Amino acid sequence: MSALLIALLAVPALAAAILWALPAGTGDRVAAIVGSVVSGLVLIGSVVLWLDLLRPHCPCTASLVTTSNVPRTLPGKIHAFAETDSSWIPALDVRFHLGVDTISMPLIVLTALLVFLCCLYSLRITPRIGRTRSLIALLLVIETGVIGTFSALDLVLFFLFFEVVLIPMWLVIDIWGDDHDPAGRRRAATTFVLMTVFGSALMLLGFLLVHRLAGTFDLEVLGNNPIAGGHGIALIAAVLIAIGLAVKMPLWPLHIWLPDAHAKAPTVGSVLLAGVLLKLGSYGMIRILLPVLPDATATIAPYLAGFSTVAIIAGSLACLAQTDVKRLIAYSSVGHMGFIGLGIATMSPEGLAGALYANIAHGIITGLLFFLAGAIKDRHDTSDLRAIGRALYARLPRIGGLLTFACLASLGLPGLAGFWGEMLILLGAYHPADVLPRTTFLVLMVIAGLGAVLTAAYFLKLIRQLNQGDPADHPASAFAVDLSRIELITWAPLVVLTVVLGLWPPFLLDHWTFL
Repeated sequence: MSALLIALLAVPALAAAILWALPAGTGDRVAAIVGSVVSGLVLIGSVVLWLDLLRPHCPCTASLVTTSNVPRTLPGKIHAFAETDSSWIPALDVRFHLGVDTISMPLIVLTALLVFLCCLYSLRITPRIGRTRSLIALLLVIETGVIGTFSALDLVLFFLFFEVVLIPMWLVIDIWGDDHDPAGRRRAATTFVLMTVFGSALMLLGFLLVHRLAGTFDLEVLGNNPIAGGHGIALIAAVLIAIGLAVKMPLWPLHIWLPDAHAKAPTVGSVLLAGVLLKLGSYGMIRILLPVLPDATATIAPYLAGFSTVAIIAGSLACLAQTDVKRLIAYSSVGHMGFIGLGIATMSPEGLAGALYANIAHGIITGLLFFLAGAIKDRHDTSDLRAIGRALYARLPRIGGLLTFACLASLGLPGLAGFWGEMLILLGAYHPADVLPRTTFLVLMVIAGLGAVLTAAYFLKLIRQLNQGDPADHPASAFAVDLSRIELITWAPLVVLTVVLGLWPPFLLDHWTFL
């Protein structure tokens, strides 16, 4: 199975190189077909790898680590599946160490699914400026970087894959972004790259301090021998790593790059940015920060929880003030990632399970929301709610109905995927790790609960603004085509998964051994 994991990295990277090597006259549809086939194979391979990981005889699950100062269980020891471990740069003590477990594998499958759906979507729906061949190639490079980040078990390797994603997404926003506002899309792309480079630099400094303390970059070794102590160099390392990962999530006040990046990116860029790229930060906190520096993480956890709670409220209030549907969904991601940050900060089994579950649910639901926002923008040539009007459901009943479904899922309606993550996170804040101040987390839990109410308010406001109106007030030409066949095929898996994860949470929860 180690060969299969390497293939999941190599195949999309080689396909991207082949696409760039094709003659200049190669049609957009050929590129989209190649991308769909390759990403489809990666999706099949990732599902096969996941099923083999979950076989009853396989011991390769996220184990537990307990330190003297953090008596509650945390993801720690890694019993990697499909492992590849070889010396890569001996002079720097860097190893080419890959492997997966039940924490990383669902995120790899989610990545493969969303990239496949984006390539499939591009078979019929392409950016106005064309150049689909280059766009598909960049999507495949992003897939390589994200899967590599989720499977890296060496800190330097994690950093390198983490950075592979940066330039392709910058190009996707800068070249294929909003063609009505060239200056705005360039500004959004530049802000994105500057903020993420800043965060990555801090994270790398934190990794170097970890190596100084532990003498290794290997996450398996670090998981078995976590760095004790909540002060001094360990605390500095934890703060640097936390800030670097918080930029990627992003958490308030490091979220300033996100709304413009989402608003100006093309549809497939927004889907991948929200669906998988934001998860690199939250995954890094669970995979690196908690198990490697548990005592230092306990020291900064109340501050992380506080900033996360501010993100929940600030994101929700910003959503209530938005007049652009893509920016509204972007700010909603700030709030949802705030919930995930709060769950991680609780350092409790319930909170961590909720954060992991919310990671997957947010990727599916917000991916669907951005697909829908892109479809609405394509039909109206704008994403401004005031220009679109209130008659969407009357003129486009299928798209209007799907938008209502996705909004209800995102606000946490019981029976849909968005509910379980938030519920477990609030439960984790009610029962934080024993070393954390419970009163502080109880207050934050109440404030986060108010944020959940605000989430319902702005999504219901969005439904009212778009769906409840008189169709006679808007010309029929603005609503030429309802749900197309390619849109139905592309969005159906996300709808099905939203229902399945809402009705059957053990699908994921049963495989996280720290719960």
